[in-house]
Amino acid sequence: MQAQTSTQHPFLNTITQGNCIDVMRQMPANSVDFILTDPPYLVNYRDRSGRTIQNDANADWLKPAMREAYRVLKQDRVAIMFYGWTKVDAFFDAWKAAGFQPVGHLVFRKTYSSKSRFLSYQHEQAYLLAKGRPPLPKQPLADVMDMPYSGNKLHPTQKPVAALAPLIRSFSLPGELVLDPFAGSGSSCAAALLTGRRYSGIELDSEYFHEASERIARVRGRIAAKRSSQELIPTLR
Repeated sequence: MQAQTSTQHPFLNTITQGNCIDVMRQMPANSVDFILTDPPYLVNYRDRSGRTIQNDANADWLKPAMREAYRVLKQDRVAIMFYGWTKVDAFFDAWKAAGFQPVGHLVFRKTYSSKSRFLSYQHEQAYLLAKGRPPLPKQPLADVMDMPYSGNKLHPTQKPVAALAPLIRSFSLPGELVLDPFAGSGSSCAAALLTGRRYSGIELDSEYFHEASERIARVRGRIAAKRSSQELIPTLR
């Protein structure tokens, strides 16, 4: 059975450039089926090539963004949000102030170190956050899973689609709407599209917005080409 999402949602199957707080305020309450996002970690990150992430130096946006995310998420649904472990207190405070309840924690193993100090840091982490009382999945995912290296070609903290697609399959149905308020290179939106879901992405940085938009166009092209080839198979037999 395929779930239905209203076609009246103003940002359906689009990536929008702008401040996610302002954009989400234009979205109807209880209009999103699942949120999957990787917000700035509040660490003023800069990669080896000098790329940075907007709004990564302070937490002024954090509480209002989480309030809007909670408002647009449907009742009895969940969100998965990555976070920076050094700022976990700020994220927890914002999530709970918005109304979210942590119901799970995910660890993503990496095959490389993002940094080496007291330890060699080889994982990413995210919290599973509930609005209301969501139903339990029939086949729960393991809370530790592998995260292949994305190459970070489009964004300094680009998440691989291969790590995101299982999350979308577990916590949403085909045809439902997945929101990423911090879309970056569009990995969550691409994963939603590839798993038969609808998507809505928001990205503040104009460069990453264009990268994400072009990426989604490429994904759509690949999906269309695959469908065309499958439709041709019966005529060739």
